[in-house]
Amino acid sequence: MKTVMRAMGRSLRRSWDEGTRIERAAFVIGVVLFLSGLVHLVVLTISGGPWTGPVSLRKAATFGLSFGLTLATVAWVTHLIQLGGFTVACVVETTLVSTQAWRGVPSHFNFETPFDSAVAGTLAFGGMAIVVLTLGFTLSAFRKVGKNSPSMRLAMRFGFVTLMVALGVGAAMIAVGVTSSQTNPEVAYTTAGFLKPAHAVTMHAILVIPGLAWLLTFTTWPERTRMRVVQLGAGGYLLLSAVVLVEAITKVPPLSAPLAPTLLSLAGLVTLATAGGIAIYGALYRRPAPAEHEELAEHSRSFTDVGA
Repeated sequence: MKTVMRAMGRSLRRSWDEGTRIERAAFVIGVVLFLSGLVHLVVLTISGGPWTGPVSLRKAATFGLSFGLTLATVAWVTHLIQLGGFTVACVVETTLVSTQAWRGVPSHFNFETPFDSAVAGTLAFGGMAIVVLTLGFTLSAFRKVGKNSPSMRLAMRFGFVTLMVALGVGAAMIAVGVTSSQTNPEVAYTTAGFLKPAHAVTMHAILVIPGLAWLLTFTTWPERTRMRVVQLGAGGYLLLSAVVLVEAITKVPPLSAPLAPTLLSLAGLVTLATAGGIAIYGALYRRPAPAEHEELAEHSRSFTDVGA
């Protein structure tokens, strides 16, 4: 087990050592954004502030955690020049949401003052920029082959496509909220919120499924077996996302959904967890020789060759 963990550590270190300046900056900024989310979460817990509503610090915590993870993950799986714009957009979105949270005013759908309008407009523009840049990442993942194995390519393509779905859901939330805010600003915060579960679930496939494929590079299994495990995990994630998306569109809260969709969600979650368990077992308990670990660690660096 220690040998495998060392090989994983070397793989992650290689991602840093062989990364470009913008990639390293993205890693650091991603960590900073993630830590800002944790700080907001701690402050919210200690202060006893509201966990819901447009002025809750929970929103700043969510944006910090989500954008921090997403930025670091995208930097990990790409070598694209557009990463600089993606990094700036993530920083701007998180910073403005956090600023408005500390001011005690809503960040989205808020046009009460010129400053608030400028913030809302900048957030909308930043969201559009992220969509366009992510579309570029997605198209590149389908065009470029590089040194990635078939299971890696499948994982990255699934992750980026699902991330595009998440961004599309986010854009729909903005559109619904802006439309509602023209007649009743207070209603905008509730009408747009029904899509939040779908946005949250689809947001992090880019981390989970490629992470699963990366973990499988430390097994001794043939590529055909690794592909099947990635397909299993992607299938579970797809089922879970589809059910939550349908629930969101039909305005059914996931925690109070009927029995049938609840069972389907659990089936997707269990399938995804099963794929993860298989990968962990393969990495930790199928022990190859040390020389084989060196080869696996070297191979895992090819995970970041999209767009090279």
